[in-house]
Amino acid sequence: MTFDDPFDSDRKLSRTGCVCGQHGSAAEHNQATLALRCEPVRSEEQRYEGVVASAVVRAMFPKDAARRAFLKSVGASTALAAISQFFPLQTATEAFASAGAPEKKDLKVGFIPITCATPIIMAAPLGFYSRHGLNVEVVKTAGWAVVRDKTINKEYDAAHMLAPMPLAISLGLGSNAIPFAVPAIENINGQGITLALKHKDKRDPKDWKGMKFAIPFDYSMHNYLLRYYLAEHGLDPDTDVQLRSVPPPEMVANLRADNIDGFLAPDNICQRAIYDGVGFLHILSKEIWDGHPCCSLAVSREFITQSPNSFAALTRAIVDATAYASKAENRKQIAEAIAPANYINAPVTVLEQVLTGTYADGLGGVKTDAKRVDFDPFPWQSFAVWMLTQMKRWGQIKGDVDYMQVAEQVYLATGTHKVMAEMGLTPPATSYKSFSVMGKTFDPAKPEDYLASFRIRKSS
Repeated sequence: MTFDDPFDSDRKLSRTGCVCGQHGSAAEHNQATLALRCEPVRSEEQRYEGVVASAVVRAMFPKDAARRAFLKSVGASTALAAISQFFPLQTATEAFASAGAPEKKDLKVGFIPITCATPIIMAAPLGFYSRHGLNVEVVKTAGWAVVRDKTINKEYDAAHMLAPMPLAISLGLGSNAIPFAVPAIENINGQGITLALKHKDKRDPKDWKGMKFAIPFDYSMHNYLLRYYLAEHGLDPDTDVQLRSVPPPEMVANLRADNIDGFLAPDNICQRAIYDGVGFLHILSKEIWDGHPCCSLAVSREFITQSPNSFAALTRAIVDATAYASKAENRKQIAEAIAPANYINAPVTVLEQVLTGTYADGLGGVKTDAKRVDFDPFPWQSFAVWMLTQMKRWGQIKGDVDYMQVAEQVYLATGTHKVMAEMGLTPPATSYKSFSVMGKTFDPAKPEDYLASFRIRKSS
C-alpha cells in the first residue's frame, strides 16, 4: 500500500516516481491526471486506503512541518509499515469504504453559464467529480427560476444557485418553503456594474435617476449590492431607477438594443460587453464589498438525508475544485476548460481577463486585479445573516426573522469545516465574522441594529 491521499499536501514526498510509468515524477503525473491526459491507475480501494492512511498520519503529526520532516526522513512505505503495527489500517479502510460509498453515483447538477459557477463547471472536464467517485452531468440552464424549479422538482440532484436563493427557498420566498442547504460558496467577488458606452460621462450615481438596470434575479447578491450602492449615493432603488430581472446570458444583447442602461452582473458578462464594444466597467463589486459571496452549491435537505454519501462526495469534489481554482497559476487552464459551448460559450480571451484579473475596462485602459474574482468554499453564516438583513430591508421578508437560526440551518459551516480539514485545507476557526460594506461595518451579532441604520429602505 502506498501513502497516496489526493487531498494530502505532502503527497509529493511520498513517491519518487510515477505510478503509471509515463511521467518523470508524481507531480507530473498528478498534473496530467487533472488535465485528463492520463488515467489514474489506483482502484477505489487504493484511494480509500490513501485517505485513511493520511488521516492517521495527520492525527499523529498535526503540524505540517513535523509531518513533512517525518515522511522525508523515513519514507512513506516505512512510515506506513510502522503505523500498521499499531493501527488496523486495513480494517479501517474497509469500514471507511463501506460507509463512504455513494448511494447514487450518477448525478445531474444544473448551472447558469457564468464564471461564478467555475468550480461546478470545471469539475466535469478536469476530472474532479470522477476523482471523488461520481459521474456528474453538469446541465446548462437558461435562468435562475428554471434552476430553482428543476432542483425542487428533483430533475437536478444539486445546483449552482445564487447565494441568497437557498435562504429564500427555505423561507418560502418566491416558491413553496422547502428546506435547502449550502455546503459550499462557489465564488467571492467577481461581479461588476457595467454601463452602456453612451453613459461614460455619468460616473456619479447621482446622475442615474430614471435609468434602467438589469439584475439576474430578485434573490441575488447583485440585487442587494446594486440597491446598497444606489442607496449609499442617495438614490431609492424602488423609485429613482428601474430594476429588471434579466438572465445573465441575455444582458449584453439588451444593453446593445438600448433596453437597459446598465447592469450589475457576473464579470464574464461585464467583460463580454466590453469585448463586444457596447459597454464599460463602472466599478468592480469588490469595490463595494471586498470578499463578498455571490454563488453557491445548493442541495435540498431531502437529498442530504436520502443520499448522505453522495452528498459528501459531491461536497468534497466541489471543495477540491474550488481549492484548485483559487490558485492563480491554474486560471488559464480553467478558462480553456469552461469556454466551450456546452459550458459558458465565451471566447477564452474574455474568460482569461476575468479569471487572471488583467482586463480591458472599456474606456481604453487595461487594469490588473488578481482578486477580481476568487474562490473560497467556506459558507460563512455571517454572509447569510447579511443577506437576510437585505431581504428584510427591501421588503422581501415581512415581520421578524431569527437570523442566526436560519443562517445555521441553511449554511452548513460545521460540515464544510470538517471536509476542508480532512482534505488538508485550512478552514476558519469560527462561522461568523464582521466585514465592511462601503465603509459600514457589519456585526452579525447585531443584525437589527444594522438594519435600523439605513435611511433608505422599503419601510421608510
